[in-house]
Amino acid sequence: MGSGLLRTATPGGFRRRVRALWREVVKFGAVGGAGLVVNFAAFNLLLHTGVRPGRAGVAATALAIVLNYVGFRYFTYRDRDRGHRTREMTLFLVFSGIGLVIENGVLFVATYWMGWDTPLQNNVFKFVGVGVATLFRFWSYRTWVFRALPDQRPRPSRVGPQGRASERVGRP
Repeated sequence: MGSGLLRTATPGGFRRRVRALWREVVKFGAVGGAGLVVNFAAFNLLLHTGVRPGRAGVAATALAIVLNYVGFRYFTYRDRDRGHRTREMTLFLVFSGIGLVIENGVLFVATYWMGWDTPLQNNVFKFVGVGVATLFRFWSYRTWVFRALPDQRPRPSRVGPQGRASERVGRP
């Protein structure tokens, strides 16, 4: 399961995978950063107009989810499998919904159970919720939603004693 970051068969393969993961994290962060700006701008605009923090948080997160899908599909994960778009969107919405619950659950607990309901406190707990939900989203999107295409490079085979290629046995 996952991307197989630690499974390598070629020299330098580990470094190549780490660089690829780093590029993915940077792109994910760029799209997520734009979503964060939209999320907090909408959240604070709604708070300023009198909407309660719980509803403002959910509405702002939903707006950010829509914009993030476009960024993830066409920027961060543009090289990933596009063959099953309905499945991809369904999983994206399911995992985004879970992220929405995580993100706004922190805000809800702080605001409605603990009574921390000033604009500053709302923003602090919204930010904490975004942080926790981001870790979940990164893992779930890269593992389940925007799946990597299989490696298309030919794999070297071993040559047996008679000069013929032998079959690979066992795990790759």
